[in-house]
This record gives sequence, structure tokens and C-alpha cells, in this order.
Amino acid sequence: MKHVYITVKLVLVAWLIAPLTLSADEGMWQPHQLPAMADELKAKGLEIDAESISRLTEFPMNAVISLGGCTASFVSAQGLVVTNHHCAYGSILHNSTPEKNLLKDGFLANTFDEELPASPGSRVYVTEAVTEVTKKVVTGLDALKGNAFYQAIEQNEKALIADCESGGGYRCQVYSFHGGLEYYLIKQLEIRDVRLVYNPAGSIGKYGGDIDNWMWPRHTGDFSFYRAYVAKNGSPADFSEDNIPYQPKSFLKVSAKGVSEGDFVMVTGYPGRTNRYRTANEVENQFEWAYPEGKQLRERLMEIIEETAIEGSDERIKYEGLLAGLANYAKNFTSMIEFYGKSPMLAERQDREQQLTNWINQNKQRKQRYGETLSVLDGLIVQSQQHKERNLIVGYMRYTTMLPTARRLYRLANENLLEDMVREPGYQERDMIRFKSGMERIDRRYAASVDRAMLFEMIQRYANLPGDERIPAFDHAFNIGTTLDEVALNAVLDSMYANTQLDDLDTRLAWMTKSVDEFKASQDPFIKIAVAMYDTDMASEKKDKALSGKFMKVRPQYMQAIIAFNRDQGKPVYADANSSLRVAVGHVKGYSPQDGLRAQPFTRLEGILAKDTGNDPFDSPAEQLELIKQKQYGDFYLEAIDSVPVNFLSTLDTTGGNSGSPTLNGRAELVGLLFDGVYESIIGDWGYDPKTNRSIQVDSRYMLWVMKYLDKADRLLDEMELVYE
Repeated sequence: MKHVYITVKLVLVAWLIAPLTLSADEGMWQPHQLPAMADELKAKGLEIDAESISRLTEFPMNAVISLGGCTASFVSAQGLVVTNHHCAYGSILHNSTPEKNLLKDGFLANTFDEELPASPGSRVYVTEAVTEVTKKVVTGLDALKGNAFYQAIEQNEKALIADCESGGGYRCQVYSFHGGLEYYLIKQLEIRDVRLVYNPAGSIGKYGGDIDNWMWPRHTGDFSFYRAYVAKNGSPADFSEDNIPYQPKSFLKVSAKGVSEGDFVMVTGYPGRTNRYRTANEVENQFEWAYPEGKQLRERLMEIIEETAIEGSDERIKYEGLLAGLANYAKNFTSMIEFYGKSPMLAERQDREQQLTNWINQNKQRKQRYGETLSVLDGLIVQSQQHKERNLIVGYMRYTTMLPTARRLYRLANENLLEDMVREPGYQERDMIRFKSGMERIDRRYAASVDRAMLFEMIQRYANLPGDERIPAFDHAFNIGTTLDEVALNAVLDSMYANTQLDDLDTRLAWMTKSVDEFKASQDPFIKIAVAMYDTDMASEKKDKALSGKFMKVRPQYMQAIIAFNRDQGKPVYADANSSLRVAVGHVKGYSPQDGLRAQPFTRLEGILAKDTGNDPFDSPAEQLELIKQKQYGDFYLEAIDSVPVNFLSTLDTTGGNSGSPTLNGRAELVGLLFDGVYESIIGDWGYDPKTNRSIQVDSRYMLWVMKYLDKADRLLDEMELVYE
């Protein structure tokens, strides 16, 4: 491992100091890479110093924040935060009831006192430092293998994190780049008091619903506002009426002028995961098995929720967030499957691997270093797929609530027997606020009828697995024989849901501090299953970690070869997305989704009129429709389209996690919020195509138009600094 580390540093340094030619807008770049691209970025349209983008404690990067799954940004000196409507969805639902449905009707706080606590566990993370720590993570571990190697890496990461968080108020994490070739310690200020300030009505913020999701043309006002609060001394604190708005070191100005076709744009944010360096074997399995199976399971869970929870009921409100997430990825998977079938992706990956093999074999030193890497990696990939049917079904049981909750609580009791630094990540003292928040969120995200129906479905599917794929402890816990007795299973589940007390918040919180013996003595049916399954769960986890440890040895070698090969071919190298802070650059540009069609880069207010049916999800507020008919454009008119732009397209290279990311012009002014991509670009997680990869942004002019003319959010407009030139 030491040899791999030294070699990759030489390769990456050589690449960073070499001239770069960014002929396309591909790449999710780490901020420290941007100064090497300064000339190209300037030529594209960047007006600020590229060096400033690499300094995380300065403007504009210190104005860009993470919500832990979505991106957001400060837009005032009083801690006002703008993000996507769908990123604030959980908080909107948390504060909604059938009588006061904020999701449907919208919400606007007219004073600081009216701002509502966000859903439990909501956070604002401000990245303050990124430190390369590869040597501290991997040095001295060469001789270790499998689970021992995995545990040693984890222990080194925990030590770095503990030291980073020692001053309090920060959340730190070690991120792996290039499959484990590099490790970076990322330090973030963790603001724990987050409040909902404003969200437009669902008929604006979620306009078009699942029908328009991933589609163009689009007319969605996907924006909402939070505010970050801290203690009076400026330190992060839990919710308190005595807290005051956080004062960020920088905030983004909001452009009322916006952008035009062809303009430079960049996006800063926290993209989740991409898979651009995965092998042909992994591509084939994902597209020909995992995506089709996952799509079918998600669609079935959606059906169960819709069949079980009546629309408009409290039960349905609790599951609207899950429904939206399931629908989003069901459509995502559909697109993946469709475009994979039309594309030469698999053949291209196979060809790339053959070219890589040929390149390795052309040089004795390369052959000695990488000669067995691809075959070893493929062997591990095959091994990881051995129980994929079972793993998928068991994995989807996480969408239920009671069973995973019982297992997490019992795991916590066992972890509490250990010294804090030895505990599993997620069960350390640093995790307990998050753990408690997870217990609290259940009240607004759980209904017994829906949970039971989903668990029944998953157990049915599990019971149809071949006998050698079944888990004896699970079979015994649910009294599953050679064949499934559905009547008996229904009776078991009826009894479990009738007799559990884990649906009560105080009970769940009390179990967080109980002993292993108290769990073993419990008669709660879900806790009894958690206890019965524990040894099996731990054995399975140990086996998985051993396999992960093997991957962590060989994947860096594979990526080292890929980096050296790409460099030799004159191709740029950037790490796959991993939820860390990245920057992408591009331009406002339309595209051609198919022969004979040209998608324009902007949609207009009049498109809302054309789509309106009066029925969800195309049921714009009557007042909005009237304003459009009257051509009330105000200061947000764009002459080129003779209207106010609603959404726009860009060539920015983005993925999930970028939702809510500020889209900036060359002066780093906010001109939009990224919230989606076009249908043809979904497969971009596996490879960027400059012809069809397009991100969708809500235009800042539409956001301001809705705020000014429809929702009368004058307090917020006055608070932000708007730029008209």
C-alpha cells in the first residue's frame, strides 16, 4: 500500500502541473484543482480569480453549504439559506397536518418568531477545511488483509475525526477519493438549529410532479428557504428561543438580471455518487439486473403506500417524502435501463479495459505493477454478487420502520459496552444527537398500516428465495417454513404491530440507554426479533467487511492504472463524486433529445398557462395564472424570450446531491438553483455525454418573481442583496 501511495502522488502531481484543455464541460472538480485550470476557466467566462474558488474559507466557497444530502447557500448576512423545495420536503412535511398542510398551501414566516423548527436532525454544514491525510490513513497497513485491513483503516479514520472534532461544534469526516488512492479529512461547522422560513405552494414548488420529473420542458419553482441559528456567542447550539440568526462570513448576491443563452455558469455543491470508473462487469450487473429489479421493487412499494394510505390523510402526508423518493429513483432507473439499451456503454467499457490491458502489457514495469489487478478486481466483483437477490430484498426492508428501529436500538446497547473509539461508526458518542433525531423523526414518517404492508411484501419475496439463500434465524423469527403460510404470517404481523411499543417516541428514547440484558428480557415483538437476529447480523457484517477490505486493497491499484493510462492518453482525471465539495463549469445551452427536435434552453411563464389543467400536478394557483395573463413581468423580463424565464438548461456536470446547489455566473452571483437533469442525462452518472448531459435550474428571476408578485415575500427580498446589472 505504501508503494501505491507514493506512486499515485507522483502521477497526480504530474497531472496537476500539466496544461489542461477543457474542451467539454465534463468534470466534478475538487476546489484545489481549479487554480491549475485558471486560463481555461477565464476563457470559458469566469470573472473572479480561480484561486479564490480553491480557498474554502473565503467568498464564494464559504457561502456554499451542505444540508447532508442536498446543497444550499447563504443569501443574506442573517443566515438566510436557499435550497430546493424538494430538499426542504422533510421539514415541510414535518410541520404539516391535514388541517394545516404546508406542502399544499405553502408557508411564509413574516417575522423571525414565526420561523418553524426544521425536521429533527436537520443541519447546516459549512465546510472550513479539507486536508489530505492519505499517509495517516494507510501507512503501516501493508501486511493486513480483509477485515483486519478494513478495521485498521476505519480506526485510523476515527482517530483523525476525534482529533478534528475535539474543539466542539464541528462535524468531520474522512473521504476516500479514487477508490482509496487518496484520503481527505473534511472539517465542517455543524449548525444544529435550522428553521423553515418560506416554501411556495406545492403547485409551484412541485409543479409537474412525477410526470415532469427528469423531463424538459420544465416549469417547476423548486426553491425554499431555511435560516441557520446559533447561540448568542455564535457557537452551534440545539434549538432554543434564545438563539440568534447565524452571521456567515460571506453570502451570495442574487442576480435579478440572470443569464442568457451561451453564458458561462458554474455550480458548487456536494454531488453524491458517480460510477465513471467502474468495470464492465459492474456495468453489466447494474444495468441488466440491479436497476430492473430495483425499479420493480420501488414501484411495488409505491403501490402499497398509495393503496394503504388514503390521499390527504395523515398517514399519506407522513409518506409523501418516501413516495417522492421512490418515484424519483424508479424513473431514474427506467431511464438508465432505456438508454443503456440504446448505448454502446458495455462494449465501450470492455474496449477500455482491453486498451488498459494492452497498455499495461506494453511495459515491463507496468505489467509488474498492474498485471493482475483487473483479474483480481473482477474476481472480487463476482464474489460480491453471489447473494445479490437476497441482499436486494433484505436491503429493501430498510424502507420499513419498526424492524430496522429495533435492530438499531439493540445494536446501540451492544456498542455501549465498548470504549467509544472502538464502537461502530454511527454508534459513537458523536453520533448520539443524530441517533436521537432519527428516533424523533419516526413520529411524522410512520404509520403502522403502511409499515406492516411493506414488511409483508418483502417477507413474501424473501420466502420465495431458494432454500440455500434463506437465513435460518430470520425464518425462525417469522415462523417461515419450507413454503410461506400467508395466513400465519398475517397473524404474526398483526400481533407484532398490535403489541409493539416502539411506535411511541418516549419508549424509543428510553431504549437508547437500556442494557443488553434488558433487551433480552423484553417482550416487545420487534425487539425479540432484533435480539434473535443479532449474532447472524454481526457474522454477516464481518463477512462483508472482509470483502470490503479486499476491495480497498485492489481498487486503488486499479484506479492508479486508470489515472496513469488516462494521463498517457492526454485525458483529464477527476475523482468520482463522493458527497464532498466539488465545482463544475459549463454554459447555458439547449440540446437535441432526438433527431428533428431541438430543446430551447429556457422555459417561459406562458408555458405554465399552456400546461395548466386545474388538476394536480398541473394546478397552478389562480392568482399566478392571472398574473401571467396580464403579462406582469416586472423587473424579471428577458427580452430574448419575451417573458420571465422559469427554468433553464446548462451543460453543468452534476448528479444527485447537487440538488439545491447555487448556479453562479462568472462573478459568483446566484443566477439559479440546480434541481434536476434531463431524462437523457440520467445515465451521466456512468459517463458524461456533451451532446445530451443537461442540468435543469430554476431561474433566479422566476424565484424572485414568485416571491414578489405571488407570495409577497417582501421581508426576504429586502433581506437579500439583489443585483440588477
